[in-house]
Amino acid sequence: MATRSRRRGSDSVSYWPGFVDALSTLLLAIMFLLSVFVLAQFLLSQEISGKDTVLNRLNSQINELTQLLALEQSAKQDLEDQIATLSSGLSTAESERSRLQELLSSGSGVAEEAETRASGLSETLDEERKVSRRAMSQVALLNQQISALRKQIASLEDALDVSETRDRESSTKIADLGRRLNVALAQRVQELNRFRSDFFGRLRDILGARDDIRVVGDRFVFQSEVLFPSGGATLNEAGLGEMAKLANALIELGEEIPDEIDWVLRVDGHTDNIPLSGSGRYADNWELSSGRATSVVKYLITQGVPAERLVAAGFGEFQPLEDVDTQEARDRNRRIELKLTEK
Repeated sequence: MATRSRRRGSDSVSYWPGFVDALSTLLLAIMFLLSVFVLAQFLLSQEISGKDTVLNRLNSQINELTQLLALEQSAKQDLEDQIATLSSGLSTAESERSRLQELLSSGSGVAEEAETRASGLSETLDEERKVSRRAMSQVALLNQQISALRKQIASLEDALDVSETRDRESSTKIADLGRRLNVALAQRVQELNRFRSDFFGRLRDILGARDDIRVVGDRFVFQSEVLFPSGGATLNEAGLGEMAKLANALIELGEEIPDEIDWVLRVDGHTDNIPLSGSGRYADNWELSSGRATSVVKYLITQGVPAERLVAAGFGEFQPLEDVDTQEARDRNRRIELKLTEK
């Protein structure tokens, strides 16, 4: 027994478990911040995807209107060519009529023939003038349609510019929101750490300096033998006394923590790596560790701690403090851990 006490004393000054737990806490915080960053990136990608859909639709409409404008301009060019041809024919007909009229006035022998030809040319000239007027009307209509299409294209381009501006503004807002969220989360973590340190300080004052009750990283650790009989999950007399002190400290702390911090006390049960026989109340170490954590939570509730501020979890033998197969390591691995954290 003296040798075992000396070994336990030498183990109490080991800083390696505390370093590992601090590193684990840091990794969890980094993972949490990365999750927030991924969420912000997901929201940004959703916003940008919606904007891209609108931009693609506007670009498609602009392309269709541009093609329609090209067709209208081609039709206009055809009509203008037709008008030019009719104008040329009209000019030729007028020249021929003038020549015939001269012949009519200069000679009576060909008067009747000239008059007949002049009459026919006049009818042709009138018909061509009618065709020319219709063509001019179509050109005027096409000009109106082209003007309307150009106005519509200009309106779509303005809408596209507005959409791109809003997209840039949304990206800026999302980036700013992510920065503010990170700052707020960091402040919440710092504030909770302050209350955790205060809570652990009170527990040290209440429970005193003991080898079987210690702080490891951000957790308060009770060796299982302090609270439970071997192989059992019912709190013994000493364990009831220690948990009553814990409940009082937790109730006092709960009155000081601001309402906006949604905190919980997580009670984790751990066992050593020796399998249970299976003939008792608990079939394996999973059930035993969960049963011990649940016993602590239920007793704290009877002492006035709000149930919504408590969480029970069992880890069996799979989260050891010391991963070596020695009796002293197994003794240290059988434990109840308390961690003040957020939901």
